[in-house]
Amino acid sequence: MITQANPSECWQSCWLIGFRCIAILTFAVLSAAASAAEVRIKDITSVDGVRTNQILGMGLVTGLPGTGSKSPITREFALNFMQRFGMRIDPLVRANLQNDTRQKTDNLSVVTVTADLPTFAREGTRIDVIVSTFDDAKNLQGGTLIMTPLVGADGEVYAVASGPISLGGFSASGQGATVQKNHPTTGRIPNGATVERETLNEVGIGGQVRLLLRQRDYETARRIAEAINKEFPLAARAVDEGTVEVLTAFDMSTPDFLGHIGQIRVTPDFPAKVVINERTGTVIVGQHVRISNVLITHANLTVTTSESPQVSQPAPFSQGETETVPRTQIEVFEEAKPVTEIPETVTVGDLATALNALGVTPRDLSSIFQQLKESGALHADLEFK
Repeated sequence: MITQANPSECWQSCWLIGFRCIAILTFAVLSAAASAAEVRIKDITSVDGVRTNQILGMGLVTGLPGTGSKSPITREFALNFMQRFGMRIDPLVRANLQNDTRQKTDNLSVVTVTADLPTFAREGTRIDVIVSTFDDAKNLQGGTLIMTPLVGADGEVYAVASGPISLGGFSASGQGATVQKNHPTTGRIPNGATVERETLNEVGIGGQVRLLLRQRDYETARRIAEAINKEFPLAARAVDEGTVEVLTAFDMSTPDFLGHIGQIRVTPDFPAKVVINERTGTVIVGQHVRISNVLITHANLTVTTSESPQVSQPAPFSQGETETVPRTQIEVFEEAKPVTEIPETVTVGDLATALNALGVTPRDLSSIFQQLKESGALHADLEFK
């Protein structure tokens, strides 16, 4: 437990004791520099209207070395594929192929194909695609994607994908062992799709552009507008915590103007926050985190159990049975640590020094910050991922 320090009262503390069942937390602290880092406007904003669009399709991968699918979905897809190329199949034969698991399709796999279509991609531009198995195929290594249309949310075809799949991993198995690196059911085709339809958005209509902040903050928006106005007086204004409106220069084209203001440097602001991710074992403390003057003590309780079963042997001619008798030994060790006063911190470096002086381990930081928040001594948002 953590209590606020009060000179008129005796120091109060109690041991924070409990079993540790969470992953080890690593304390990641970025010490504050003498002056905050300046970044380019282009690195913390995006231009309204300039965005990527997701396109997707379903296709067939061929040429797999026996690692393909045996699913009815694969057989159905293969039949439809053949009919698209004029190979007519008798309905009875088709029904048999759909239900007969003896028909081998282990060199085929039905896959989903996805890609990000840039805003200003012209016809003929090549883009990367991601290929993932849709059926029960075990490995896409060595496969080739057959021509697959990629459609957008409006149902229109925007690109066509095809080509050999690059996995960046492998999978090999025998009768008694299997070895695998990365995920062999997902791969990439670099420059695997050709853009067939352009998505052009007009930027700077009416002599105005809007900058969208990636981390919404009123102070950061104000600083961006102020920095732009130093270069182009009265050109920018902060609309809200996530938007800055900018009037384009009359003597510059919109691309030239956006390129120029994108290089202007500002110092972004951000709220005081502690982020704890117990899945990955990480604690991040922001630069503006402050702690009031507190008294704190933290100790660990270790419980060790060991089993030493013994054999109970009956006396001769007693007609008894030999049995195993359990014997359990339990040892409890409580680590003794002194009460430590943590003064009111000024910087993240001061906070790190104070916690290191307390002698806490990384796994204890999650519990300490939770108790600090409950006591009101932590002046920051506490966020769990």
